[in-house]
Amino acid sequence: MSIPTPPPLPTGEPATPPPVVAPAPATPTDHEIFTRLTTGRAKIEAELAKSIVGQREVIDQILIALFAGGHCLITGAPGLAKTLLVKSIAQVFHLRFARIQFTPDLMPADITGTEILQTAGDERRMQFVRGPVFTNMLLADEINRTPPKTQAALLEAMQEHQVTAAGVRHALEEPFFVLATQNPIEMEGTYPLPEAQLDRFMFNVVMDYLPEADEVEVVRRTTGGRPTPIEPLFTGDDVLRFHQLVRQVPIAEELVRYAVQLAAASRPRQAGTPAFINDWVTWGAGTRAGQFLVLGAKARALLQGRAHVTLEDILALALPTLRHRVLLNYRAEAEGIRVENVITKLLEAMKTTLRG
Repeated sequence: MSIPTPPPLPTGEPATPPPVVAPAPATPTDHEIFTRLTTGRAKIEAELAKSIVGQREVIDQILIALFAGGHCLITGAPGLAKTLLVKSIAQVFHLRFARIQFTPDLMPADITGTEILQTAGDERRMQFVRGPVFTNMLLADEINRTPPKTQAALLEAMQEHQVTAAGVRHALEEPFFVLATQNPIEMEGTYPLPEAQLDRFMFNVVMDYLPEADEVEVVRRTTGGRPTPIEPLFTGDDVLRFHQLVRQVPIAEELVRYAVQLAAASRPRQAGTPAFINDWVTWGAGTRAGQFLVLGAKARALLQGRAHVTLEDILALALPTLRHRVLLNYRAEAEGIRVENVITKLLEAMKTTLRG
């Protein structure tokens, strides 16, 4: 019997082992995102409580807009911590934050950016220098202290999430939010926001003075030691996942129809419009009101740990959604009627309107 000859030993350098590739991080499931969102609400409130006292309803409405991907207009007198609230929310979600102080001499290029001439040897070219709008969360502080021309510089950014300069489009980083603060319009030195811009804001959140006990706590904190720093809980990617999850929340067709009918009932001189709307309202809410009512209701349901929308979710968001979209006439102003009175009366008239 012959014994087979063994193969020759390999010569040269030993073979290089294949590189170790780290497994790609698993994409979180919808259930995991839902759990993070519902369990994170208490943590968010705890972190914000380090710098903000009270204002629970205001915080809830801003968070709903954030998770739904909408912009917010915050109305209130100076000194109510509107700026501090927005900055604190940006810290909780670990978002890039920029603040613009709107003044009468502010120019549109101060917001969006401008082109400057760059010289390198004999070569000259125009280079776009980005403005503060290129961020994740933009605080437009006292937006109604600047003329409408400058206010309008935010329109494209808010709607299209882009800026056009010298015919070139520059995309904004996602997520992108505008949280604008404004002083009550009756104060001197303010300009009313154009209706087209008001309609871009998902909510108009009213921030009022605190109760005495909360105000005492604010004074005690701000005159004592340094505040406790806010710890980030989420990232921008988390916020984008929340946006996707919100849109997947189911809602009954009758609730969508109710949101549409509620917005339509605020328009004067339409079929089925209540008489007091014709008497007091010059201009009612458009289609965006119904869209934002439904999106906001979905986000509110998730924040409360529910995967379905109820009528209560829509009713709870009617005031912040409609108050800047319903324009009163001179008769209403002469009679001392406020827009909140009109919306509350409209909700009463629509109580039994859930019809197919």
